[in-house]
Amino acid sequence: MILVGHSYGGAVITEAGNEPNVRALVYIAAFAPDAGESVNTLIADPPPGAPVPPILPPQDGFLFLDREKFHASFAADVDADKAAFMADSQVPWGVDALGGTISEPAWRTKPSWYLIATEDRMIPPPAQQMMSGRAGSTVEEVAASHSVYVSQPAAVAEIIKKAAAAA
Repeated sequence: MILVGHSYGGAVITEAGNEPNVRALVYIAAFAPDAGESVNTLIADPPPGAPVPPILPPQDGFLFLDREKFHASFAADVDADKAAFMADSQVPWGVDALGGTISEPAWRTKPSWYLIATEDRMIPPPAQQMMSGRAGSTVEEVAASHSVYVSQPAAVAEIIKKAAAAA
């Protein structure tokens, strides 16, 4: 089994990947925390000049991205109508999930691949480079926004195929 995670999903596969039936991890413009890290710790000190994701104040313990800024920040290379649909249909994410720390990152013992979205305005590309580098991931880059799975689905499929063939 190969686990694929986008954005916060990278933290999920980093821990879940420790299951014995998991053969490889594929990060798609995702967080790849180390032991003791959480998404909160990874976003606490953004690099100078990094774009600030338009996260609205929590509502009942959940977060949303500002609909008006969604296209520019999350899906800049996606058609405006599709980006508007994505903004309207976004699923809230729990504030508490951001603080979940990794006990043992699976990338320490399992092979990983990482697709860096070089035009990402949610997870800065230098942060993606740092996380993929320390994980020892096989890295590919594509000029895409955070919504790379929508704007560049062939690149996403290709890196998953490569991971599957190698695992």
